[in-house]
Amino acid sequence: MEPANRPAPGGSQRRQRRKLKLWQEIPLLLVIALGVAFLVQTFLFRAYYIPSSSMEDTLVRGDRVLVNKVVYHFGDPERGDVVVFKGPSNWTPEFSADPNASFFSKVGSGLSDLVGLGTPGEKDFIKRVIGVPGDRVSCCDVKGRIFVNGTPIDEPYVTKNANKDSPKTPGQCGPRQFDEVVVEPGMLFVMGDNRFVSQDSRCRGLVPIENVIGRAGTVVWPISRWDSISESDPFQSVPTGQTQGLGVGPVLPVDPAGLAIVAPVWLARRNTARSRRLRA
Repeated sequence: MEPANRPAPGGSQRRQRRKLKLWQEIPLLLVIALGVAFLVQTFLFRAYYIPSSSMEDTLVRGDRVLVNKVVYHFGDPERGDVVVFKGPSNWTPEFSADPNASFFSKVGSGLSDLVGLGTPGEKDFIKRVIGVPGDRVSCCDVKGRIFVNGTPIDEPYVTKNANKDSPKTPGQCGPRQFDEVVVEPGMLFVMGDNRFVSQDSRCRGLVPIENVIGRAGTVVWPISRWDSISESDPFQSVPTGQTQGLGVGPVLPVDPAGLAIVAPVWLARRNTARSRRLRA
């Protein structure tokens, strides 16, 4: 017979948990919160700081945008998407860290980066996708609009642009005019919405799709600018590029004369093989 005052199973553990003091619980909760935030910003979403004016007026310096890091696991970027990516080696950084920052500033910046609230890396860029693999991008028609596969694009988000009659200057992005570019497989042609100052594919070259971190979807800070980011509506009427698709090259035309020669030979070999099977 068990004693009447014997503690119930698990009672000591419950009493042990109740002994946890508030000053012990707060650090534990902070560690858990930081861990969850780190996992979310590493694999799902992250808030990115806008360090320059290259995307005005869609995004202005100081905005924070929520970037979806999962969406491109299920498909490639499309025309009109605003994407964050790692710039190739020849892309000039739009943001430079302060080399004279104090130790405590660097620690604070590291903690902010841990939860996705820090400043971007020097090689992080945000631009709009204009051309995907196989597209031909050029400028301009009489209204100053860019062409994608021969179709002029009305871009309502472009409010800052150079004069349409300004001559093109090799190696510079500011002039509106630039040489036609054919987007290679696995690459993207990107531009900033502020065409006058943006350093982008017009002068820096194409961006590998594998460098894309995610798609920017919403301005989350400051609250006064909370809004979704316009996407691919201006590009709905653009026809498919020459080599666009999942690794499928262009279809070659069939030569009727060649077909007239090859077809009888193929049929004769097919009938001979069938006759052998029947005899067997």
